[in-house]
Amino acid sequence: MVVMRKLSNRTHRLDVIVIGAGAAGIGVGLVLQRLGLQNFAIVERDQIGASFERWPKEMRFITPSFNSNPFGLMDLNSIALQTSPAYSFETEHLTGAQYAAYLRGVAKHWQLPIETGINVQDTVYESDAFHIKANTGERRARFVIWAGGEFQYPKLKPFAGAELCLHNSLIETWATVKGKEFVVIGGYESGIDAAINLAKLGKTVRVLDGKGKWTYDDADPSIALSPYTKGRLRTALQTGRVELMKDARVQRVEKQGKHWAIRTEAGDWLESETQPILASGFHSSASAMPHLWQFRDDGMPLLTEHDESTVTPGLFLGGPSVRQGRHIFCFIYKFRQRFAVVANQIAQRMGVDTQPLEVFRQSNMFLEDLSCCGTGCAKC
Repeated sequence: MVVMRKLSNRTHRLDVIVIGAGAAGIGVGLVLQRLGLQNFAIVERDQIGASFERWPKEMRFITPSFNSNPFGLMDLNSIALQTSPAYSFETEHLTGAQYAAYLRGVAKHWQLPIETGINVQDTVYESDAFHIKANTGERRARFVIWAGGEFQYPKLKPFAGAELCLHNSLIETWATVKGKEFVVIGGYESGIDAAINLAKLGKTVRVLDGKGKWTYDDADPSIALSPYTKGRLRTALQTGRVELMKDARVQRVEKQGKHWAIRTEAGDWLESETQPILASGFHSSASAMPHLWQFRDDGMPLLTEHDESTVTPGLFLGGPSVRQGRHIFCFIYKFRQRFAVVANQIAQRMGVDTQPLEVFRQSNMFLEDLSCCGTGCAKC
């Protein structure tokens, strides 16, 4: 276990515990530190940036990094002022491993109080305090910021027989996947990325999707494919090795001898000689503690305007699961806008001066007025 700061007393009450040492956890931890808070900790069950380390080797950030600090702007994928993954790694579209290294560098430089190897097993709120029960003992805190990643929470049962498929999050590298012909179930970023990488290896791929998400036309990459993915998809389609099948919502998958049979809601049967690739997306990490949240129809936690749980006071959410009405904060450049929102609430309740937040506000669009989402929508 790598420990940057170890608590001397396992039951010592902290002001804040941040659960998760990924982009959201480290990013909001930096803001707390900037406010002068010292009695807080970031706990991580694995290693810093573990979700990014799990990405397939070929997967890249779809949001481009650019060293715009000299112009007073933040790199789209940075979580700390005056840092730039693009500058650090001299590339625009980072791998997961590169980004995890960036996070480790940020955490080390600012000497954040991070403990790894802490598996949170339960969180109970009582007597105005959170009791966080972990494999290493119990911690208590006045506030909790839930900042877990989503990549380790794949949607594995979206239809009958889905367990017979191979979820894309379990792929270490597409180069080791055996076979010549593949079926990918899911037509958003993960599914299209899988098809593109398989086509590069000379495989033929059919992509099945009920709505044909590759046809969506929207400026928000949380809704439609990013320009980066659309450009790569055009190249893959030109090879003739990728077929996109719209109106093909999968109802069930069956194993028939050496083949897999895929039935769509339209009643069609498709056959695959290889295990179907499931690109069904991910659950919110908050689903690991369902008793602490109220959930929306889309499965994401219902939050107050300050990203606080509607049923557990003092519990805040950070990261890609943050939703505010119709606004989706699932990219780093989006959810980092909420770091100051959360930190500001905690600081005010603790009577801490929030003036140090001004620099972060000015450089990162401190969005509390959600009449504008900052993503290029009609109101922006």
